[in-house]
Amino acid sequence: MKVYNVNRITEHAIITGNGDASFWAEAHVLTDFKSPWDLKKIKPITFRALHSSEHLLFCFRVEDTEVYIDRTDNTKSSISNSDRVELFFRADEQLDPYYCLEIDPSPRIMDFIARPSRNFDFSWYWPQDGIRVKSARDATGFTVEGAISLATLKALNVLKGNRIETGIYRAKYHRQSNGSYTPTWITWIDPRTEMPEFHTPSSFGVLQLLD
Repeated sequence: MKVYNVNRITEHAIITGNGDASFWAEAHVLTDFKSPWDLKKIKPITFRALHSSEHLLFCFRVEDTEVYIDRTDNTKSSISNSDRVELFFRADEQLDPYYCLEIDPSPRIMDFIARPSRNFDFSWYWPQDGIRVKSARDATGFTVEGAISLATLKALNVLKGNRIETGIYRAKYHRQSNGSYTPTWITWIDPRTEMPEFHTPSSFGVLQLLD
């Protein structure tokens, strides 16, 4: 499995959504994203993560001058039709269960628990005190920052020792000539599936929390 090393910081980190805080310089820069099912060149995506004694911190920077957000309402259905970044955390390779966070540039969160064969429970919500997210948009794209409680990750049984088995993804929506939008699916790890598929064991890697 691919591994992304998550450095530890001792300072108190406050997320703003801008991605420009000095502490992000301590993070490894991940740009290895691809769309194995689409020939179109994808625009740059940068992911960074750090951890403190209490939180897993993450930051996505997405270059995109044509961001699409479905503003029909604030339901999970609208989020699922919008440009977004995604983190999945699994308890084990059997994906029974795994937990999904899909965050659009607003930032709105579509959170749900899932089980094998795309068995999704959208009535489930990430513990409210277990996550904070902020975002910012500018002329060239958007940034999403988050802080996830390590205690919550432990309670969900996805933080084991210093490892978190994680999928890192992006959904990019393109306007078609008829006015509809269709997605390009972008992933850190190529799951080697014929059709676009994030909900499979082979799409996960490891966040390794360093001391």
